[in-house]
Amino acid sequence: MGVFNLFKREKSAEEKKRLEEGLEKTKSSLFSKLSKAVLGKSRIDDAFLDELEEILVTSDVGIPTTLKIIERVEQRASKDKYVNLDELNVLLKDEIKQLLLEHETREVEDVDYKPYVIMVVGVNGVGKTTTIGKLAHKFASSGKKVVLGAADTFRAAAVDQLKIWGERTGVEVVSKGMNADPASVAFDTVQAGKELNADVIIIDTAGRLHNKINLMNELSKIKRVMSKVIPEAPHEILLVLDASTGQNAFEQAKQFTEATEVNALALTKLDGTAKGGVVIGISHQFKVPVKYIGVGEQMADLQIFDAGSFVDSLFNE
Repeated sequence: MGVFNLFKREKSAEEKKRLEEGLEKTKSSLFSKLSKAVLGKSRIDDAFLDELEEILVTSDVGIPTTLKIIERVEQRASKDKYVNLDELNVLLKDEIKQLLLEHETREVEDVDYKPYVIMVVGVNGVGKTTTIGKLAHKFASSGKKVVLGAADTFRAAAVDQLKIWGERTGVEVVSKGMNADPASVAFDTVQAGKELNADVIIIDTAGRLHNKINLMNELSKIKRVMSKVIPEAPHEILLVLDASTGQNAFEQAKQFTEATEVNALALTKLDGTAKGGVVIGISHQFKVPVKYIGVGEQMADLQIFDAGSFVDSLFNE
């Protein structure tokens, strides 16, 4: 098949600026809490670690990930117990970066499959269809031929919205309208993508969590019919989560990772929340790499996630 390049990870100066701005609420919240915790302290002791634990948990990092970070900070601090805010920031920055790098993916750059099939899952309201539109723009802008499939057929708005994104980004959309069989739409989309020699095929799916068994059956059926056209499809199952929902995003991640083989995450709406810690917690807890983050309303504001840039933006003064 041969490797083809989707798009590079390096961030432009404008992207870095947008990332800084998008993380501003999380950063200011985290910094104000950390600076208060360090005030008047000259050493890392149990009382300080308890305080740090509370800060991370209330920043929506999640309990398992917080405990892991605390454990790492404790080990590092056992040699040098004296601390100021700068030293603590460097220490935390380093440990969080290491944690994220354990699950970071490089697959976004070089891919062995053409067409590369992405099935997008997530509950309604998290920005799933918008994320697909922005992804289509990102791929199309880098010269890739893209086909979208409107398989979220339970909401007319989702089908219409995807068609609008198709027009806006100049990419083909396969749709059978509302109430059509989602698996049938997915099958036709993959077939059309193959015939059109597309580079990337993106399938939207319905975001209902009312019954996990139904969800599991539906997603399994969609995967099964796609594999009839392209045996390895879908190559990527991308779960879209709204970062601003904090702990609720963890619950959604739990439901979807149990229902299907999620192998990539997109965290949206980071610019509107102080709960950016979910990016760290969800990636670590579910052992699934964060691939994209949404830091604003603009088309270009869906960024390829880079652990280094993310942590640097979070901790840079």
